Amino acid sequence: MALARLAPLVVISAFAALLVGCTSAPPYSPRVESAPAPPADAVELPEGSVEAALEALPDTVARILDESGVPGAAVAVVSDEELLFAQGFGVRRVGDDAAVDDDTVFQVASMSKPIGATVVATQVSDGVVGWDSPVAPLLPGVVLADAWVTERLTVGDLYAHRSGLPMAAGDDLEDIGYGRDYILEHLRLEPLSPFRSTYHYANFGMTMGAQAVANAAGAEWEDLSDQALYEPLGMDSTSSRYDDFVAHDNRAALHAKIDGAFEPRYERVPDAQSPAGGVSSNVVDLARWMSLVIGEGTFAGDELIAPADLLAATSPHIVAAPPGAPTMRAGSYGFGFNVGSQPSGRTTLGHSGAFTLGAGTNFTIVPALGLGVVALTNGGPVGAAEAIVTEFLDRVQFGEPTRDWLEAYGGALAHYYAPAGDLADAGAPASPAPSPALENLAGTWSNDYFGPAEVEVAGGVATVRLGPDGGYSFELEPWDGDVFAFVPTGENAPDGSLSSATFTFGDGAAGGDRMTLQFFDANRLGTWTRG
Repeated sequence: MALARLAPLVVISAFAALLVGCTSAPPYSPRVESAPAPPADAVELPEGSVEAALEALPDTVARILDESGVPGAAVAVVSDEELLFAQGFGVRRVGDDAAVDDDTVFQVASMSKPIGATVVATQVSDGVVGWDSPVAPLLPGVVLADAWVTERLTVGDLYAHRSGLPMAAGDDLEDIGYGRDYILEHLRLEPLSPFRSTYHYANFGMTMGAQAVANAAGAEWEDLSDQALYEPLGMDSTSSRYDDFVAHDNRAALHAKIDGAFEPRYERVPDAQSPAGGVSSNVVDLARWMSLVIGEGTFAGDELIAPADLLAATSPHIVAAPPGAPTMRAGSYGFGFNVGSQPSGRTTLGHSGAFTLGAGTNFTIVPALGLGVVALTNGGPVGAAEAIVTEFLDRVQFGEPTRDWLEAYGGALAHYYAPAGDLADAGAPASPAPSPALENLAGTWSNDYFGPAEVEVAGGVATVRLGPDGGYSFELEPWDGDVFAFVPTGENAPDGSLSSATFTFGDGAAGGDRMTLQFFDANRLGTWTRG
């Protein structure tokens, strides 16, 4: 997930972790089978509920894909190290007959976070770093706005989203084409909220923590992920590099929701934030990873992670979703994992992932039952993945779904498709003031955070170019006097987005000219100067 409007999805991820059911029934759950009864604080499972839920799962997935319009999905269920279910549904790409199967590779978006946290846990167990290791010595040249915070900031702080960085810090730099090094170096300009007491979901905050760990290990993050996790688990189709994803013939295309239908219109290259959103995998590989988490760091008899080091990641460290009423359960965040409780009283671990450009994913683990479920889809976030996982676990816990989960999650995620920008819902002025001559806008404009902007005028059109080599561009349209309109594009700009560019012209004594691009000004960093 790499959206500047990400916080609500975090709430939904926590919501998914809180509301999923719990499961267990012989012969699928050795842990509960060996006990005479469920714990006193847990709802007893209906007899045969696991088998019944597995039997209903194909129809559940097919129905949710049909109702949502999502083109394809793959789903897996694991009990401890036993793969109970792995199956694909639908097609990899609209307009192509190639079917999704259990080997189809998907971009998992923010499910990369708990996977990456597992990589970090291996390094904690190997003595390379600790969750409480300060990151400053490991990241030369990378600081935050407050020197006191920079000195005390740890790997765990960044993996718990409690650094004080604002929500989605750095995502706007990725949107216009900058790479990881530039983004991490410029987080120093982001305003900070109170340290360790504020939860703000930040892809590049977590990426900062991962980069510190990789530096401590003397390896690139992508190589470290291979060596420490993917290869030992036999996750042969999993990678943290986009090039490896596109090298697979059996891969799912992204499908964005446009005018109510899913279209394979975009690509999403998340290498800059790979530790937070750049993993690609299939459900068979992810079942192995879930088994490792269920096994408290041990898989196939080999201990990759000491139980205490993984427990640190799967324990709550900050409230991520405060309850809106006394009757509601809160959602917490560990180190890369959403941690919640459910009606049964059992703890759940989980995470969702989303690209509005075309991916929706979810997994949930019920550790007490040794059960994990993962759903990967190739459609933008409409709640399909969450609904598949939650309905399955409802059937396990209660024998039937407790509500229409697709409708519930779809409504909660609908904001992702709301157009962005201050002019999106504004009608054009009836009597606009005359705009300045376009030639007055031309030239190079400076910004410490975003870098230079070039405004070029040709053929009666003013074009703004941002990012490396001016690769992100848009045209300015007169709106009202010194205010122009432009259409932003990318992960953070659904169809219909429209934002303002406001020009203020001064003299040298007044500090020169200013250009404020509202779409890029969420943290008051979106003003460029000239002269």
